[in-house]
Amino acid sequence: MGCLVVILSLITPRFVMLILWFTGYLADAYGSWFWPTLGFFVAPTTTIAYAVARNDLSTATGAITAAGTLVIVVGVLIDIGLIGGNARRRRNWE
Repeated sequence: MGCLVVILSLITPRFVMLILWFTGYLADAYGSWFWPTLGFFVAPTTTIAYAVARNDLSTATGAITAAGTLVIVVGVLIDIGLIGGNARRRRNWE
């Protein structure tokens, strides 16, 4: 059961990114394919959080608001938690 939770927590953000990629949401936020592709492999939740902050939580001039910054910080913490949680499980396994 634990393995299923880990697999779902790693696959879900990447699945959401694929949906956002095909709808053009990521292209609106990033303007190129490089950063979303890198984010897909390294930090998918942060990539999604930045896209939300850039598309929905920014001013008319393009500056990200405080709420957008908070969303990005939460995305980073989730990505670090996913990576760190797996390392901790491996240490306890041995």
